[in-house]
Amino acid sequence: MSSSKHILLRFESKNGQFRLTVDPGDQFPTLLSKILDNLPSNADSRTLTLSNKAHGGEDRLLSSLKGVALDRVGLKHGDKLFIKYKEQPQINGNSAVATASASQPHNSSNRLNGVPILPTGDLPVAPLPQSSPTATIKNPWEFVQQSALDDRLDKRDGKIPRSRDQKMCRHGPKGMCDYCMPLEPYSQQYLEEKKIKHLSFHSYLRKINSATNKPELKSSYMPPLSEPYYRVKSNCPSGHPQWPDGICTKCQPSAITLQPQPFRMVDHVEFASPTLIDSFINFWRLSGAQRIGYLYGHYEEYTPVPLGIKAIVEAIYEPPQIDEIDGCTEGEWENEIDVDEVARLCGLQKVGVIFTDLIDAGAANGTVVCKRHIDSYYLSSLEVVFSARLQARNPKATKWSDTGRFGSNFVTCVVSGDENGGIAISAFQASNSAVEMVRADIIGPSADPTVMLVQSDEGQDGSGKRTRYIPEVFYRRINEYGASVQENARPNFPVEYLYVTLTHGFPNEAAGIFNASDFHIENREVIGEGQELRTVAKKLGISGSKTNGEDGVKSIADFHLLCFLHGMGVLSKEEESLLCHVARSHDIAEGFQLLNTPGWATLLAILQESGERPSKRPLPAVSNGDQQGYFDSSEQLAKRFKGASLR
Repeated sequence: MSSSKHILLRFESKNGQFRLTVDPGDQFPTLLSKILDNLPSNADSRTLTLSNKAHGGEDRLLSSLKGVALDRVGLKHGDKLFIKYKEQPQINGNSAVATASASQPHNSSNRLNGVPILPTGDLPVAPLPQSSPTATIKNPWEFVQQSALDDRLDKRDGKIPRSRDQKMCRHGPKGMCDYCMPLEPYSQQYLEEKKIKHLSFHSYLRKINSATNKPELKSSYMPPLSEPYYRVKSNCPSGHPQWPDGICTKCQPSAITLQPQPFRMVDHVEFASPTLIDSFINFWRLSGAQRIGYLYGHYEEYTPVPLGIKAIVEAIYEPPQIDEIDGCTEGEWENEIDVDEVARLCGLQKVGVIFTDLIDAGAANGTVVCKRHIDSYYLSSLEVVFSARLQARNPKATKWSDTGRFGSNFVTCVVSGDENGGIAISAFQASNSAVEMVRADIIGPSADPTVMLVQSDEGQDGSGKRTRYIPEVFYRRINEYGASVQENARPNFPVEYLYVTLTHGFPNEAAGIFNASDFHIENREVIGEGQELRTVAKKLGISGSKTNGEDGVKSIADFHLLCFLHGMGVLSKEEESLLCHVARSHDIAEGFQLLNTPGWATLLAILQESGERPSKRPLPAVSNGDQQGYFDSSEQLAKRFKGASLR
């Protein structure tokens, strides 16, 4: 028999019953740890509910009973409560809910004087980790957290309105018929009329969902999206040895039939300001070598395409690289995580890659050679493989896929010559099939940029053993008689089957976030542009012991400057968050709040010591006729050269 100070409560869940000895004055949230000890490890504590009845009772979330004592609701010794909860899918040893929560920014630590300062825009959402490429998620729409933009587009029907047809409509102004009813976002008629080459991702999702899930059949809902998988499946249930020692029809991939992808994950690439491209290709103007950079920006809705998405580029970061006349080689990018963190604090993310392919025409009028056209190629096989690898590293999280991810929003831009000899931009994305074929090592680049090679089953070690399984690859084309025929892709096939084209452009009025981008771009020492403390001092308005605070606040709207200041490590996390927020919002009031922080004062002290200093004494002027001045001309020239810097 329990003592008068404690009572015994019984609990029942779908896993069984258990009992707890509690104090009547205890509050409900204090029972959470004791209850979880008697539940499976994958029980989601945030969905834990209590009820006084097994069915038909009043369910209350345990977290909503904060401050409520047990004796307040009349619980007595021996009473029974019923527990309900949801389970977390176990993926790669971690729960999906915890992973999704960890992918979001922790706003509680990003405060200054008690006020949150991080931007509230759409931030990147990392897809769920997977222990196996073929691992599926039960009810992914309950656990996968996609971007806020995707959530908004999911709520829209995407119908295309049409006005009343004066010739065919026979009804009144408030009526509707087949000739004026709204069109579906995937209407082929509308796409051909507007000359839209590819469906948007959400339009494609509506189209296949209408065929996969039909409410009139009253069947269970199935995720309409499924990523292609061309590799040998591991852990085959047939019991034979693992590949390459054994294989069967259950674990081997099926034959691949390539067709042009009808949709694209991103429809448009918009550069916030023309100066982004101008400063990027200025490296080629000064050196004649090619250049590569990564695009940082955000995604927004693109209204010209039904349910479309556009990538808005706000900055281009140039990683360490070796540049040559005919290409460039990326070096080890040691501070990539730091640059991504600065972008996150500014409400941005890595949205793509851009590189140049320019050759001067030699006409001394600024024209360039047109290498990419309809008779040659637009994207080479090597560039398709490069783009596919980057897209594989940046998958898109979506709750409409059975694996929690589908495709990628990562884009590839090429700066090359057009048919008129001018400099033009082209935007592309590798198809989902191309990304999977690169993952499976089925294809490889060719010396001929117009074709892609199909790999051999045997490895390159000369042993003759099969190191990879290459399924049959086919592609369809229109022959000389106008008929659609299927061709074997071995040994090579046209590269056009592996990418989709995007549109690009600039806004009518440049309204980028970083409107003070005149700080030297990183990793350009080869052309004499370096990032130094004295350059930072000059940009922030520091001259000797004088500091212009207002000029410094206005000049921090520069992504390259923010990355440089982050690398110095002078500012704390809260101060750096405020710095990035001021750079994004251009708020002078919050800028002066930044000026009063200890970290900014330390930064100014460092810059005043290492920045530009005034001359200790002015050099007297020496006229041409007077060679007997305080300094003769040779001594004055020597002092001037002594003050020069070769760095």
